[in-house]
Amino acid sequence: MEILLKPIVTEKMTNQGDKYNRYGFLVAKDANKIQIKKAVEELYSVTVDSVNTIRYGGKFKSRNTRSGLLKGRTASVKKAIVTLAEGNKIDFYSNI
Repeated sequence: MEILLKPIVTEKMTNQGDKYNRYGFLVAKDANKIQIKKAVEELYSVTVDSVNTIRYGGKFKSRNTRSGLLKGRTASVKKAIVTLAEGNKIDFYSNI
């Protein structure tokens, strides 16, 4: 099972990474905090202080088309906000 799906690279998360040493990831829905901590420590060779998780339900969306109104739902996701110990950093932009 893949725990970490992808990092959250937004302006808000970049600011939190600079100020508070926090980084966000989209994670598997059935992953727990211990599994997330181990996955981040193995993948990025850092020490994790704490993990906070957030579950978002999908939103209902609709749009008008020529054939009528289409209704649907976006996917539900689980996010993890990982706080690293002092002196540790993750650089998502090094491979660009």
